[in-house]
Amino acid sequence: MRIGLIGLGRIGALHAETLSGLPAVTQLVVTDAVPAVTERTARKYGAEPAPTAAALLTSGVDGVVIAAATDAHPQLILAAVEAGLPVFCEKPVARHAAAAEEVLRHCAGARVQVGYNRRFDPGFLAARAAVASGELGRLHTVRSTTMDPAPPPAAYLAGSGGIFRDCAVHDFDIVRYVTGREVTEVYATGSARGDDLFAQLGDAATAAAILTLDDDTLAVVSNTRYNGRGYDVRLEVHGSADSIAVGLEDGLPLRSVEPGVTFPAGPPHTFFMDRFAAAYRRELAAFTEVVAGTRESPCTVADAVEAAWIAEACTVSLREHRPVRVSDVRGAA
Repeated sequence: MRIGLIGLGRIGALHAETLSGLPAVTQLVVTDAVPAVTERTARKYGAEPAPTAAALLTSGVDGVVIAAATDAHPQLILAAVEAGLPVFCEKPVARHAAAAEEVLRHCAGARVQVGYNRRFDPGFLAARAAVASGELGRLHTVRSTTMDPAPPPAAYLAGSGGIFRDCAVHDFDIVRYVTGREVTEVYATGSARGDDLFAQLGDAATAAAILTLDDDTLAVVSNTRYNGRGYDVRLEVHGSADSIAVGLEDGLPLRSVEPGVTFPAGPPHTFFMDRFAAAYRRELAAFTEVVAGTRESPCTVADAVEAAWIAEACTVSLREHRPVRVSDVRGAA
């Protein structure tokens, strides 16, 4: 099949490499806002260059992967859907939840997959299966962590929408996915300690949120842009009968100071690309199945919209220093 790729920045370059190695992809068509990047990527992977996104959509591709800047996502998703093409779009669907909701209204019946890669990591899949089997008993506590080793570039931060919409949204999605429950209320806090840019943007460099789920399970989400030891992504799920964890492996960027303990053996994960390389491949392989019509979308626009509303509620909670119900934020939009 012919797959188009729009956007060849950090994540787009990774997707170009991954797509070019998938057996189902017989031809990759690429484009970027910077023509030199388009040409360079096309030469590197034997891809077909397209001068613009519009040209790519009419080049006979069977499906489209969108890895462009966030603000371009809604327009590109809708253009691809209007062209009758299956779409994979990196998260988020839009910078704000209300805009993502508008995209959802125009995507009824379309084949759209949103890029929440943790849904394809074996550990997270095993956690979801354990919850679904009932072996943990009644859930009472979930802890989800995403800690970056260093902040992304300033230009990226300025357009990210803040730590809850950009970073913690992965935690919000995986909490929903693993537990099968919805978030009803949030209470969030954060600190801008670090680069002055965070305070200037009204953003947090380190944040935490308590989520109340619709069965009264509590989820604690913790995030930072300054985790010096490496890229730390973990999930704990605690129940009345058992407790499990995702991410307790030798690449865990955490150092035990207990005498005689040698776990984890390291080296620690340093970036999301090494922590989730296999998950990204499985994610895009799943999209080729969506394109072929042999699989339903494993992460729909509706799923992404729910995570976006949780992020919106946390953003309001951080700003106003109070608990916020997700339904109230959605209703106020």
